[in-house]
Amino acid sequence: MSEINHAQSVAILVDGNNIGMSITSAYGAGAMLNFDSIVPKVLRGRALNRFIYMREGKHISEKLTDRLKRNFFGIVMPCNKSCDIPLTIQAVKLSEKVDTIVIFSGDSDYCDLVDFLKATGVRVEIVTMKEAASKQLIDKSDDHYFIQNDDLFFFTAPEHSTYKTLRVNNEY
Repeated sequence: MSEINHAQSVAILVDGNNIGMSITSAYGAGAMLNFDSIVPKVLRGRALNRFIYMREGKHISEKLTDRLKRNFFGIVMPCNKSCDIPLTIQAVKLSEKVDTIVIFSGDSDYCDLVDFLKATGVRVEIVTMKEAASKQLIDKSDDHYFIQNDDLFFFTAPEHSTYKTLRVNNEY
């Protein structure tokens, strides 16, 4: 990453679907982004002004929601469909309030947003998996960070007891 000004105010906007699918594709269903370790790396001593996590669908893990609110005073927003438009709207709204916007996504759909934000004087950084990164998005951004193994945590789902259905007198 290039040099930064530590007096910058930063907003982090997370496209949860894009990041989640990228990590799952690279590491499998048991891998998740560890925000507790990656956010300080991305901030690099700068002040966190806003943290907004967006994800398609109505159900977002309560554990994740609680953790983001507790650790980063984060806002968790379920989106009706793709996060592209809600994330873009939030970025434009925040562009007058922060110096830097960090977008967690490798989606080239954000290229026009990056152009707009940079034209208004906002620094734009991208955080993504290297394998899922749009080269065009990376090239347009002021800086980028590729998610590393130590930015993830891995879990295995507890094994559930298998209940066999017994057929007694033609009833289950």
